[in-house]
Amino acid sequence: MDKKTLGIGMVGARWGAHMHHANYKSLPPGLVEIRGVCSRTRQSAEAFARDTGVAFATDDFDALLARKDIDVIDICTPPASHHEIAIRAAEAGKHIIMEKPLTGYFGEPGDREPIGRHVPRSRMREGARRNAEAVREAVRRSGVRFCYAENWVYAPPIVKMRNLIAASRGSILELRAEENHSGSNSVFSREWKSTGGGALLRMGVHSVGACLYLKQWEGERRLGRGIRPVSVLADTADLIHTPASERARKANAHQWISSDPVDVEDWANVTIRFDDGSRAIVLVSDVGLGGLNTRVTAFMTDGVIKANMTANDGIETYAVDAATFEDEYFTEKLETKAGWNRPSCDEDWFRGFAQEIEDFAHAIRDDREPRAGIDLAVDCVNLIYSAYLSAEEGRTVSLK
Repeated sequence: MDKKTLGIGMVGARWGAHMHHANYKSLPPGLVEIRGVCSRTRQSAEAFARDTGVAFATDDFDALLARKDIDVIDICTPPASHHEIAIRAAEAGKHIIMEKPLTGYFGEPGDREPIGRHVPRSRMREGARRNAEAVREAVRRSGVRFCYAENWVYAPPIVKMRNLIAASRGSILELRAEENHSGSNSVFSREWKSTGGGALLRMGVHSVGACLYLKQWEGERRLGRGIRPVSVLADTADLIHTPASERARKANAHQWISSDPVDVEDWANVTIRFDDGSRAIVLVSDVGLGGLNTRVTAFMTDGVIKANMTANDGIETYAVDAATFEDEYFTEKLETKAGWNRPSCDEDWFRGFAQEIEDFAHAIRDDREPRAGIDLAVDCVNLIYSAYLSAEEGRTVSLK
């Protein structure tokens, strides 16, 4: 397409939309302009518009799609609405930027609620795959670009890891990826019908995405083809509703963890087998104190590479009183600013949020695939729902 300014239409007006807006602002002038916002309520859309200076606010998605000055729909809504919004945007000829995950299973008429306790994972996997493939088909049929906001593959530590892998001659034998914190602040995160799963989908999609991306990239570099996942073995749990957690509650040693699932997991462990015999281990938890922890380690035949996207020691603080640095942001999910801490110098940059938005804008303008696109998004959904099936049935599940 020509090099005109890209018109962005935001769908969603809460945390994700504000984070995207902040990173659009850091782009060179004339590259993008947010020209409209749509939310479930007009009040929410208008509040976002006032805060950000966006001229058009609506609760009617059709009105946003109808605007000829909008080229891109940026989807920052809860996951249950993702696939339907994306399909409608593609059919309207709009390029798509979407927050993770792509989609999932959110219930069908006749499902007994809460669905996370009653719907078999085999049926959930079929539904999630169907939703994911419907988005991919709509994107390909319409010829639009799909940009998948998986920030881990853009984070500087992962980019450096990739470069170090390229510099070596060895093979990745094992990847270990983890993310943990003390629980989501979103009310939607507690129920399967809103989020399509628990910590494994909501958080683990980062770890899974990074592992799939790195093995795909390694294969293309070494073999001329991607290295594909072939099976998963998984375990999931709701650790906050266990005798161990209840014992802590009675001892008044429980108040720092906000996780409180209705029918989703707050802990998961997944082993992925790839077609070259290598493995990846993904560990995610909504019940881990100490602030957000995100790491990937690559164990290679000729070295070890550790990527740490949070809790870096570029700056360290010590405070006797948690109020000492009360007015300054440290890092996501940190329970206290007392004692020793490691505030993030630039969290959006270090975690890849700024870089993904830049890549998306240029990919759409230059009519090329972004680093993270529709295929990675679909692969993550397929693998994670196969992991849910594995955890339910206690067996290894093939991805073929």
